[in-house]
Amino acid sequence: MMRVRLVVALTLSAGVIFLVACNDMPGRPGPHEEVMGPEQVLDFNTLYKDNCSGCHGMDGNGGASIALRDPVYLAMVDDATLRNVAAGGVRGTQMPPFAKSKGGMLTDAQIGVLVSGIRSWARRDPPIGGVPPYAAQSPGDARRGAEAFATFCTSCHGPEGQGGKRGSAIANPAYLALVSDQYLRTVTITGRPDLGAPDWRSDVPGRPMSAQEVSDVVAWLASQRPPSQGRKP
Repeated sequence: MMRVRLVVALTLSAGVIFLVACNDMPGRPGPHEEVMGPEQVLDFNTLYKDNCSGCHGMDGNGGASIALRDPVYLAMVDDATLRNVAAGGVRGTQMPPFAKSKGGMLTDAQIGVLVSGIRSWARRDPPIGGVPPYAAQSPGDARRGAEAFATFCTSCHGPEGQGGKRGSAIANPAYLALVSDQYLRTVTITGRPDLGAPDWRSDVPGRPMSAQEVSDVVAWLASQRPPSQGRKP
């Protein structure tokens, strides 16, 4: 009988020791530590890594999509546009909405942190010569766009945009189905420095594209989409 009691006592003691040990396991919050909920995260690096880096690169220098750290892009886009795109996404493309009010997971405060953090990457000295406006100021003309594309773009993307030695098939319907007209305008202006693609000033040395030529090239590219896809805002 004494042996049974001794075994029970030892078993209970071991259980207490085990439970005490569990309370001190690595990663377990301490008695006075609070577990932060997802909506309370307001650290830019954490928010950017979790929500943006998969497409725009860990350091903002580009990945599947444009480089947000690019000084040309940051000189062209304002905070309201950054917020609208981050919050609402871009319809018909791979850019989803991140704001809770739009079906995403982030609060307005978290969207604000992302916008401020991305803006902090901007250089104080904007690119020399200014930057064409983010949004088109007048409609593009596809006929003129074909001529402008031949002047500025075929050296990389090949005749009719079907691909060349230095660039992809940018007029490919499968590609055009994934991007908006605004994205086409943005990359025409900024290029893709992470991929070695020049910006609007460098396609033809000493001959930057005008804002209207950018709009015309976008109109021509948009016209290469199958009719069922139409134009994307």
